[in-house]
Amino acid sequence: MPASPSTARAMNDRLALRLLQQQGPLTATQLKQHTGLSRPTVADLVDRLAASGLIEVVGEAGAQRRGPNAKLYGIVAGRAHLAALDVRTEGVSVLVSDLVGRVLGEASVPIGGDTGTGHAVEQAVALVERVAKEAGADRLHTVGIGAPGLIDPATGELRDSGGLPAWHRRLVAALQERLPAARVTVENETNLAALAEQRDGAARDRDTFVLLWLGIGTGAAVVLDGHLRRGASGGTGEIGFLPVPWTRGLPSATDCEGGFHSLASSAAIAELAVRHGVTAPAGTEEPLGAGLVRAAVEAVAAGGARTGTGDAGAGPGDGARTGGAGVGSAGAGSAGGAEGGAGDAGGGAGAFLDALADRVALGVASVVAVLDPGCVVLGGEVGRAGGEELAGRVEERIRRMAPLPTEVRAGVLGGAAVLRGALLTAREAAQEELFSPLDR
Repeated sequence: MPASPSTARAMNDRLALRLLQQQGPLTATQLKQHTGLSRPTVADLVDRLAASGLIEVVGEAGAQRRGPNAKLYGIVAGRAHLAALDVRTEGVSVLVSDLVGRVLGEASVPIGGDTGTGHAVEQAVALVERVAKEAGADRLHTVGIGAPGLIDPATGELRDSGGLPAWHRRLVAALQERLPAARVTVENETNLAALAEQRDGAARDRDTFVLLWLGIGTGAAVVLDGHLRRGASGGTGEIGFLPVPWTRGLPSATDCEGGFHSLASSAAIAELAVRHGVTAPAGTEEPLGAGLVRAAVEAVAAGGARTGTGDAGAGPGDGARTGGAGVGSAGAGSAGGAEGGAGDAGGGAGAFLDALADRVALGVASVVAVLDPGCVVLGGEVGRAGGEELAGRVEERIRRMAPLPTEVRAGVLGGAAVLRGALLTAREAAQEELFSPLDR
């Protein structure tokens, strides 16, 4: 059955708005080319969308051109203002943007572990209000939040977790109370990072991939056939709990110590660096693990050290074979296992990166064996700091450990991916509502 005229108009409007969202301002001629619609149909939808306050003329296509066909139409950016939050255990970052995603204001505030729940929530909410005011946003239409932990797929709420600050869960309700006109949503931080890397980063050409988050902690996000997969309980990608060798025990239902987290978290990377004499420059603002990895990569580049082949079964992943010393025994490897500092022509630094690649490869190989994603992006601050140097080492190990062809890529957005992903989801939600035919 053919669509009714009203349905056809709504479909055409949504198609045009989607194109303007994804590609930016377009002329009527370009809209005709991209949509395949007739010139009169495009002219009608342009008039209709302009009358609805959704699009406007934002310029002309070429300084030498004049006339109606040269007009560039774009989404009315000021129609709505959005906020994105990256909520960490140690603080919160906020940005405010217009409807097309142009950032108008951004700020962060540290929140110490000894801060009371009520005070922490007030600090975070006050930061959102301050950034919105400074950005000239009288009203926030949508607020997107990225936070660690599990998101209940039935309610969309952050689930209670003994390992996370209590103020995380209270923040969502507090924002909704202080911003009653805004739509407030929350998503797992690693999932948001994956969406950002797919839209603007290392996975732009991939419909199926896994993002392995390497930052202060670890996590994973799974995108299959273009869709983010959250799992039955919202816990897809809790790779920190993955049982692995070379640790002192097994993880529990409430504590990921003993799991992959114990091999690849920032603290574990710092212990591994001690064994190899790798140090990070003072004054860096990134997590310690990322600073150490960056220093090692720079030392390897300066010394011309080649990517090592490693030995994923060699023990705790420190090329010197520490005789089965537990991961937590940093001192055991630092006395006799250190192979020079980060500046030692890349020697100790190269061994450190090989050891880290041994560890990361365990998590990647597990993901590959179960999901066969074809591509794994090493995200987070550590993934970005390691760059192609670390990604190449991990890919070499996966080629020997798994029969499934897998490309390992370095993330390009680093820790900023969470905030970018939160903004993307907020923008999608706002545009979905504002572009609905029922609202016009």
